[in-house]
Amino acid sequence: MKTKLIILLWLVVFSSTAFGAANKADTMLVEKQHFTTKDFTTVSGVTLDQVDIGWESYGKLNANKDNVILITHYFSGTSHAAGKYKADDALPGYWDAIIGPGKAIDTNKYYVISSDTLVNANWHDENVITTGPASTNPKTGKPYGLDFPVVTITDFVNVQKRLLDSLGITKLHAVMGASMGSFQALEWATRYPDKVERLIHVIGAATMDAWTVAALEKWALPIRLDKNWQQGNYYGKERPLDGLAATMLNITQDAMHPIIYNASFPDFTVLDEGALKDIRTLPKLNQVLAQRAMARAKTQDANHVLYLVRASQLFTAGMQSDLTTALKNVSAKTLLLPATNDLLLRPENMRTVFDTMKAAGKDVEISEIEGGWGHLDGIFSIAPKAQLISEFLEE
Repeated sequence: MKTKLIILLWLVVFSSTAFGAANKADTMLVEKQHFTTKDFTTVSGVTLDQVDIGWESYGKLNANKDNVILITHYFSGTSHAAGKYKADDALPGYWDAIIGPGKAIDTNKYYVISSDTLVNANWHDENVITTGPASTNPKTGKPYGLDFPVVTITDFVNVQKRLLDSLGITKLHAVMGASMGSFQALEWATRYPDKVERLIHVIGAATMDAWTVAALEKWALPIRLDKNWQQGNYYGKERPLDGLAATMLNITQDAMHPIIYNASFPDFTVLDEGALKDIRTLPKLNQVLAQRAMARAKTQDANHVLYLVRASQLFTAGMQSDLTTALKNVSAKTLLLPATNDLLLRPENMRTVFDTMKAAGKDVEISEIEGGWGHLDGIFSIAPKAQLISEFLEE
């Protein structure tokens, strides 16, 4: 068990996919697709000549195009929610435990779509397609860098809407997302209430509070302090990998509960001989974490991470300062799935959202995810909610 936990720690934190539940015999094979849209105006008022994102789908679209479920991904994630690109891939998509034939989100019934967000962190992942600061600015022929406009969760949703419009899809049977994906799912339900029939909101929030905005800045700070960041002008030069790796370490610790974090290092010892003898020598634990974080950093772009931090910091449902008013716009049947031990996006905030929606006469239910992973229970401990999710989608 301890060995498995160590492996899981590696997979969760330093990979954009999580530990799925499928085996080679029943794993779906999926294909990454490319969507392009022109003249996209952001909430911040800047028009991008072209936006590109990647997307994938599972199942078949029915004749009425009314069996669609949209999956929106978390901060460091990608569109790869289920299945494998190749049969011998090491891992399936992060929610493979609940998406697929006969599973909670049954691809024999539903057409499931997932897309990469704008400014996706995983710029150097060959399976990611995204527009962001590392993209070429057509006006200069060079990467945008910090000239790229600030983008919001609303912008992510509006690009997704253009993708769905291009497919002739005008209504969603459901939208479901975890963490930053829950922000997008709720934004869909508040901004386009007539298009969303069901909302499944996992380990998320409805608006940022002061504590969370400050906590997210802790993810950005190491990048800004890296000498190679150069105010975002590092393209074609040495990348700010040390700062980005430190950011990965911060995200890791914030997303995991101490119970699992500690259990993942069964051989940990406080009295580390190397650290005792030389202040320049990191404890062995920190050496291992630093190596893993650096490996993860090499798949990402530092500026993209900064833009994701800002989009998350600016999130409030419907881009309205009054949350109660925003939630009144929701007409979708709603299922809230916070994690009891989540220390990042705390469950008490979603209990308040439940009470607010209930008082407004909304069709809403809440069921907390139990587990020892903390925030990551929304990925690793989702399987026990499979029956609830399946029944919710059928009602």
